[in-house]
Amino acid sequence: MVGLFGHLQRIRKELAALNPPGAPDHFGSMSEQLDEIIHATEGATNTIMESVEGVDTLMNDARALTEDPKLKAIFDAVTDKVNMVFEACSFQDITGQRVTKVVNSMKFVEERINSIIITWGRDELTKVVVELKEEKDPDKKLLNGPQLPGQGVAQADVDKMFNQDDIDKLFG
Repeated sequence: MVGLFGHLQRIRKELAALNPPGAPDHFGSMSEQLDEIIHATEGATNTIMESVEGVDTLMNDARALTEDPKLKAIFDAVTDKVNMVFEACSFQDITGQRVTKVVNSMKFVEERINSIIITWGRDELTKVVVELKEEKDPDKKLLNGPQLPGQGVAQADVDKMFNQDDIDKLFG
């Protein structure tokens, strides 16, 4: 019984550490970040494919203007490279599917953990003193990486911080 009680206390502390009062929702944040990765790669892939399609159209227009076999061979080689880019862009669909599987798995785990937290009682878990490891890198909390849409500092605000007149004053 004493051993079982010890294990239950350890589980209780681990559950409290997952969602301490005032802490960010790690699971929601992870799934949002992964969803944003899917959207960003999809957007970049579409831009690449549209641009390469434009190159292919230009190459076909140029091919129609010449009878030179050497130029036509070069145009054919460019078309082959364009097709390779189109094939390579299929990574986005596969990547999106894999990331979606990871997000679904995370949501499943989150639901199970939330169920356990509800069973144990949120109020009860907030009473548990959780010893969180202190960050060894004090600047780590300042490094937030790319932000989700609508979060973080806008580029226009960053540009205002770097007013050219102020930079000239600082560096002469």
